Parts: sequence; C-alpha cells; structure tokens
Amino acid sequence: MAARDRYSRKLECSQCGNTGFAEVSEIDDKRAANRDFRIDELPTSFRTEFASTDPRKHMIRCSDCGFKFRFEQKSVYAPGGEARR
Repeated sequence: MAARDRYSRKLECSQCGNTGFAEVSEIDDKRAANRDFRIDELPTSFRTEFASTDPRKHMIRCSDCGFKFRFEQKSVYAPGGEARR
C-alpha cells in the first residue's frame, strides 16, 4: 500500500474574500492514474459541493456567499509572489 502525502492548502473565495485552510491527502505516487485525493478537514466556512478523487474536479462552495470553485485552480498572485489580500 502506498503512503499518503498530507498537506494544507489555503482556500480563498474570489467573490467575497472568505479564506481558510483545508487539510488534504493523496497517494504519494504521482504517476498513478488515480491520486485518491481526499479532504480530511475543511473549514466551517466552506463545504464540498461535488466530491472527486481528482483535485482539479473537486468543487468547493463558500458558505458565506455561495460561490463555487475548483479545489485545485490557478492562483492569481500580486507582484512579488504574495497572495492577494
């Protein structure tokens, strides 16, 4: 059985600015067809809209404004490499 990588990822709603950190895990073999992606802990201000074992297809909904977005998406950073505020 493959080991699981565990990491935190900042979630940010682009509509209202709500933020939080999700604790996630996936198998550590990046060559595997299925990464077996799982959200272990999700902030109370976000909820899963559509669960998927692929982080690019896993949909999150902001509980504050109802905006939906993909868990893994391209992030827009301000000049200097810092996250938007």
